[in-house]
Amino acid sequence: MDAQPVLSLLARILQQSGLEAILIGNAAAALQGAPVTTVDLDFLFRKTPKNVARLKAVAKALGAVVLRPYYPASDLFRLVRDDDGLQVDFMGTIHGVRSFESLRSRAQRLDFAGSAMLVADLADVVRSKRAAGRPRDRAVLEILEKTLHEKTKAGQAAKARRPPARK
Repeated sequence: MDAQPVLSLLARILQQSGLEAILIGNAAAALQGAPVTTVDLDFLFRKTPKNVARLKAVAKALGAVVLRPYYPASDLFRLVRDDDGLQVDFMGTIHGVRSFESLRSRAQRLDFAGSAMLVADLADVVRSKRAAGRPRDRAVLEILEKTLHEKTKAGQAAKARRPPARK
């Protein structure tokens, strides 16, 4: 399945609504070259009354409903669209991440058909999965860590090939 149309739609709607959210989890890792799959999309969002109202607008624009499957035990807001089974999770907190601001400071802004979406840095995805420690997170951790290591090595090699800056 090609996730590009869904990511493009989500990026456009998130941008139009002004919802402060960052893509995390396996989807974020896959966008950075990790050979992983996922059936849902996970976001960390700034949980404020204004942003929760924006989240409801996002659900409406998607033709989805907002569910609180673990309410009040968690900060999870799940958007579900019955037509095609689309599931998008928005969390106010995630394991291994101190704050929305810290995650945003390292996130990449990726373009999807002309709309930008913030995507968590792979190191933050790894840190979150390690901290969560759930079996499904541990199952992909080695793959994500290997991808992160290869990405870091490639970045260092590219930096070493650059000519020194002139004074």
